[in-house]
Amino acid sequence: MKLSKYIAITCLAWLSALAMHAQEQLPGSWNVLNVNYHLNPAVSVFAEGQIRSLSFYSRFHYHEVKGGINYHVHPSLRLSIAAGDYDTYRESGNFMLPKNNDEFRIWPQVLILQQIGGFKIEQRYRTEMRFTSTGYRNRFRYRLGVSYPFVKSKEGYYIWQAGASNELFFTDREPYFERNRSMLNLQYRINKSVSLQIGYIHQFDYKINDETGIDFLMLGLFLDLHKDFFNQSDFESKDN
Repeated sequence: MKLSKYIAITCLAWLSALAMHAQEQLPGSWNVLNVNYHLNPAVSVFAEGQIRSLSFYSRFHYHEVKGGINYHVHPSLRLSIAAGDYDTYRESGNFMLPKNNDEFRIWPQVLILQQIGGFKIEQRYRTEMRFTSTGYRNRFRYRLGVSYPFVKSKEGYYIWQAGASNELFFTDREPYFERNRSMLNLQYRINKSVSLQIGYIHQFDYKINDETGIDFLMLGLFLDLHKDFFNQSDFESKDN
């Protein structure tokens, strides 16, 4: 009980610090809604929407919608294929036309997971086939992340998880190095299917005809659903 109170106070202090920093520095906002539905133990489908702004909930300049399928080859290996629409607008207002970029993207992905002590290590490799307003482009992304889950619930899942990641973006055209993106985040799992996440994102890029911005406050809602989620008994257990 004391540990839970300590964690709650620490999280409130962190959120307050982020809010004060947001008011002073006016970072952008990065908002995520992700739904993952398990068809069986090996296969799941997902959909995700994002809206981003260059100032703190002002100057909205980007949105994306994507979906795909995951194949869980092994607890440590997951293969994915996905596609989506990615739109970047002018930087001077909210969704200002004409667009800087109107893009359709297809991307296969490999995710490798490892556990070292209480830490989870994630390596993500993604190849993007990008059909943009200015023509076709390739991009290659590598992300290394580490997370630490803590405070286990009575049902057996971890309530909290702290994480950090860094991602590199490359192309097969000059400049070959395109972007570096790092993130710190804290996740709170409401129940086994619903999680909330807050984070801070910093990125450096060459500002090609693509989504821009340096610092973002990230807020995310993640739904991880199974077939029994819609059963009445499952709803009752989630309300407790």
